[in-house]
Amino acid sequence: MKRLLMVAFLTVTATSLIASAQENQLSGLVGRTFISDQGIIGGVPPNPAVHFGNGLTFEVNYGRHLLGQGFTRLYVEVPAQFNLDEDLNGPNAVPESYKSFFVTPSARANFFAMTAINPWLSFGGGFAHFAESSNAVFFGPNPGKTGTTAGALQFGAGLDVRFKPRWMIRGGFRDFWTGTPELNVDTGKSRQHNYFVGGGIVWLFGK
Repeated sequence: MKRLLMVAFLTVTATSLIASAQENQLSGLVGRTFISDQGIIGGVPPNPAVHFGNGLTFEVNYGRHLLGQGFTRLYVEVPAQFNLDEDLNGPNAVPESYKSFFVTPSARANFFAMTAINPWLSFGGGFAHFAESSNAVFFGPNPGKTGTTAGALQFGAGLDVRFKPRWMIRGGFRDFWTGTPELNVDTGKSRQHNYFVGGGIVWLFGK
Protein backbone atom coordinates (compact mmCIF):
# COMPACT_ATOMS: atom_id res chain seq x y z
CA MET A 1 0.00 0.00 0.00
CA LYS A 2 2.84 2.41 0.86
CA ARG A 3 4.51 1.68 -2.46
CA LEU A 4 1.26 2.22 -4.32
CA LEU A 5 0.72 5.52 -2.53
CA MET A 6 4.28 6.58 -3.30
CA VAL A 7 3.87 5.70 -7.00
CA ALA A 8 0.55 7.58 -7.13
CA PHE A 9 2.13 10.61 -5.43
CA LEU A 10 5.09 10.64 -7.82
CA THR A 11 2.79 10.23 -10.82
CA VAL A 12 0.55 13.13 -9.77
CA THR A 13 3.59 15.29 -8.98
CA ALA A 14 5.23 14.54 -12.33
CA THR A 15 1.99 15.19 -14.21
CA SER A 16 1.52 18.50 -12.41
CA LEU A 17 5.09 19.57 -13.18
CA ILE A 18 4.72 18.66 -16.85
CA ALA A 19 1.37 20.46 -17.10
CA SER A 20 2.71 23.59 -15.43
CA ALA A 21 5.75 23.61 -17.71
CA GLN A 22 3.72 23.35 -20.89
CA GLU A 23 3.06 27.06 -21.26
CA ASN A 24 3.69 27.28 -25.01
CA GLN A 25 2.34 25.62 -28.14
CA LEU A 26 3.75 25.54 -31.64
CA SER A 27 1.60 24.00 -34.36
CA GLY A 28 1.79 23.31 -38.07
CA LEU A 29 -1.29 22.53 -40.18
CA VAL A 30 -1.96 21.91 -43.84
CA GLY A 31 -5.31 22.15 -45.61
CA ARG A 32 -7.35 23.95 -48.23
CA THR A 33 -8.88 27.43 -48.53
CA PHE A 34 -12.38 27.72 -49.99
CA ILE A 35 -13.73 31.02 -51.38
CA SER A 36 -17.16 31.60 -52.93
CA ASP A 37 -17.34 32.72 -56.54
CA GLN A 38 -18.03 36.42 -57.06
CA GLY A 39 -20.44 37.64 -59.74
CA ILE A 40 -19.29 40.52 -61.91
CA ILE A 41 -21.60 43.55 -62.14
CA GLY A 42 -22.58 43.77 -65.79
CA GLY A 43 -20.74 40.53 -66.54
CA VAL A 44 -21.70 38.63 -69.66
CA PRO A 45 -21.29 34.97 -70.62
CA PRO A 46 -19.17 32.97 -70.91
CA ASN A 47 -17.37 34.60 -67.94
CA PRO A 48 -19.93 36.51 -65.82
CA ALA A 49 -18.16 35.73 -62.52
CA VAL A 50 -14.76 35.28 -60.91
CA HIS A 51 -14.14 31.66 -59.89
CA PHE A 52 -11.72 30.71 -57.10
CA GLY A 53 -9.80 27.46 -56.79
CA ASN A 54 -9.20 25.60 -53.51
CA GLY A 55 -5.67 26.72 -52.72
CA LEU A 56 -3.27 24.48 -50.78
CA THR A 57 -2.71 26.34 -47.50
CA PHE A 58 -0.22 26.08 -44.64
CA GLU A 59 -0.70 27.39 -41.10
CA VAL A 60 1.99 28.06 -38.49
CA ASN A 61 0.67 29.03 -35.06
CA TYR A 62 2.30 30.03 -31.77
CA GLY A 63 0.12 29.90 -28.65
CA ARG A 64 0.80 31.00 -25.05
CA HIS A 65 -1.25 29.85 -22.06
CA LEU A 66 -2.55 32.83 -20.10
CA LEU A 67 -5.33 31.82 -17.70
CA GLY A 68 -7.10 28.79 -16.28
CA GLN A 69 -6.05 25.30 -15.17
CA GLY A 70 -9.37 23.49 -15.03
CA PHE A 71 -12.28 23.07 -17.42
CA THR A 72 -11.31 26.05 -19.60
CA ARG A 73 -7.90 27.42 -20.53
CA LEU A 74 -7.35 30.74 -22.27
CA TYR A 75 -4.49 31.18 -24.74
CA VAL A 76 -3.21 34.00 -26.88
CA GLU A 77 -2.23 32.72 -30.30
CA VAL A 78 -0.83 34.06 -33.55
CA PRO A 79 -2.11 32.03 -36.52
CA ALA A 80 -0.18 32.80 -39.73
CA GLN A 81 -1.53 31.27 -42.94
CA PHE A 82 0.07 30.98 -46.36
CA ASN A 83 -2.00 30.18 -49.46
CA LEU A 84 0.70 29.80 -52.10
CA ASP A 85 -1.41 29.36 -55.23
CA GLU A 86 -5.04 30.51 -55.36
CA ASP A 87 -6.10 29.94 -58.98
CA LEU A 88 -8.63 32.32 -60.56
CA ASN A 89 -10.85 32.11 -63.62
CA GLY A 90 -13.01 34.72 -65.30
CA PRO A 91 -12.59 37.44 -67.94
CA ASN A 92 -9.05 37.99 -69.19
CA ALA A 93 -8.72 41.16 -67.08
CA VAL A 94 -8.62 38.98 -63.95
CA PRO A 95 -5.14 37.88 -62.76
CA GLU A 96 -4.51 34.15 -63.26
CA SER A 97 -3.83 33.58 -59.54
CA TYR A 98 -2.60 35.13 -56.33
CA LYS A 99 -0.74 34.25 -53.16
CA SER A 100 -2.14 35.28 -49.78
CA PHE A 101 -0.68 35.74 -46.29
CA PHE A 102 -2.87 36.24 -43.18
CA VAL A 103 -1.67 37.08 -39.64
CA THR A 104 -4.35 37.47 -36.97
CA PRO A 105 -3.35 37.61 -33.27
CA SER A 106 -6.23 35.99 -31.40
CA ALA A 107 -7.64 34.73 -28.12
CA ARG A 108 -8.36 30.98 -27.99
CA ALA A 109 -10.41 29.14 -25.35
CA ASN A 110 -9.81 25.38 -24.95
CA PHE A 111 -12.57 23.41 -23.20
CA PHE A 112 -12.22 20.16 -21.20
CA ALA A 113 -8.59 21.28 -21.02
CA MET A 114 -7.57 18.67 -18.43
CA THR A 115 -8.64 15.79 -20.67
CA ALA A 116 -7.02 14.26 -23.74
CA ILE A 117 -9.67 15.72 -26.07
CA ASN A 118 -10.40 19.45 -26.01
CA PRO A 119 -12.48 21.47 -28.44
CA TRP A 120 -11.59 25.13 -28.89
CA LEU A 121 -12.86 28.46 -30.19
CA SER A 122 -10.73 31.35 -31.40
CA PHE A 123 -11.32 34.99 -32.36
CA GLY A 124 -9.02 37.80 -33.36
CA GLY A 125 -7.89 40.25 -36.00
CA GLY A 126 -4.88 41.39 -37.96
CA PHE A 127 -3.99 41.87 -41.61
CA ALA A 128 -4.13 40.11 -44.98
CA HIS A 129 -1.74 40.54 -47.90
CA PHE A 130 -2.45 39.40 -51.46
CA ALA A 131 0.25 39.09 -54.13
CA GLU A 132 -1.58 39.00 -57.44
CA SER A 133 0.04 37.31 -60.44
CA SER A 134 1.61 39.56 -63.07
CA ASN A 135 -0.19 37.51 -65.75
CA ALA A 136 -3.81 37.69 -66.86
CA VAL A 137 -6.03 34.59 -66.88
CA PHE A 138 -5.62 33.70 -70.57
CA PHE A 139 -2.93 35.91 -72.13
CA GLY A 140 -0.96 39.09 -71.62
CA PRO A 141 0.07 40.93 -68.46
CA ASN A 142 -2.14 41.65 -65.47
CA PRO A 143 -3.46 45.19 -66.08
CA GLY A 144 -3.86 45.89 -62.35
CA LYS A 145 -1.61 46.10 -59.33
CA THR A 146 0.21 43.09 -57.91
CA GLY A 147 0.13 43.76 -54.15
CA THR A 148 -2.87 44.43 -51.90
CA THR A 149 -2.95 44.70 -48.10
CA ALA A 150 -6.15 44.81 -46.06
CA GLY A 151 -7.50 44.21 -42.57
CA ALA A 152 -8.65 40.75 -41.47
CA LEU A 153 -10.91 39.28 -38.79
CA GLN A 154 -10.59 35.62 -37.83
CA PHE A 155 -13.00 33.14 -36.26
CA GLY A 156 -11.88 29.57 -35.66
CA ALA A 157 -13.06 26.32 -34.13
CA GLY A 158 -11.45 22.93 -33.81
CA LEU A 159 -10.38 19.95 -31.76
CA ASP A 160 -7.07 19.04 -30.09
CA VAL A 161 -6.36 15.38 -29.25
CA ARG A 162 -3.37 14.63 -27.04
CA PHE A 163 -1.55 11.40 -27.89
CA LYS A 164 1.66 12.05 -25.92
CA PRO A 165 2.40 14.39 -23.00
CA ARG A 166 3.93 17.01 -25.29
CA TRP A 167 2.19 16.25 -28.59
CA MET A 168 -1.34 16.73 -29.92
CA ILE A 169 -3.18 16.28 -33.19
CA ARG A 170 -5.20 19.34 -34.23
CA GLY A 171 -8.07 19.63 -36.67
CA GLY A 172 -9.43 23.08 -37.31
CA PHE A 173 -11.67 25.42 -39.28
CA ARG A 174 -10.98 29.13 -39.62
CA ASP A 175 -12.85 31.89 -41.40
CA PHE A 176 -10.63 34.81 -42.36
CA TRP A 177 -12.90 37.73 -43.28
CA THR A 178 -10.65 40.02 -45.27
CA GLY A 179 -10.52 42.69 -47.92
CA THR A 180 -10.43 41.46 -51.48
CA PRO A 181 -7.47 41.03 -53.82
CA GLU A 182 -7.27 43.28 -56.88
CA LEU A 183 -9.42 41.42 -59.44
CA ASN A 184 -9.63 44.26 -62.02
CA VAL A 185 -13.40 43.76 -62.37
CA ASP A 186 -16.33 45.14 -60.35
CA THR A 187 -17.86 42.43 -58.17
CA GLY A 188 -19.50 44.91 -55.80
CA LYS A 189 -17.58 43.36 -52.91
CA SER A 190 -15.03 44.97 -50.64
CA ARG A 191 -14.58 41.93 -48.35
CA GLN A 192 -14.58 38.15 -48.72
CA HIS A 193 -14.66 35.01 -46.55
CA ASN A 194 -11.61 32.74 -46.81
CA TYR A 195 -12.61 29.39 -45.27
CA PHE A 196 -9.69 27.20 -44.19
CA VAL A 197 -10.07 23.53 -43.24
CA GLY A 198 -6.98 21.59 -42.19
CA GLY A 199 -5.17 19.37 -39.75
CA GLY A 200 -1.74 18.89 -38.29
CA ILE A 201 0.41 18.54 -35.20
CA VAL A 202 0.97 20.59 -32.02
CA TRP A 203 4.13 20.60 -29.89
CA LEU A 204 3.84 21.70 -26.24
CA PHE A 205 6.94 23.10 -24.58
CA GLY A 206 8.00 24.97 -21.45
CA LYS A 207 8.41 28.57 -20.49
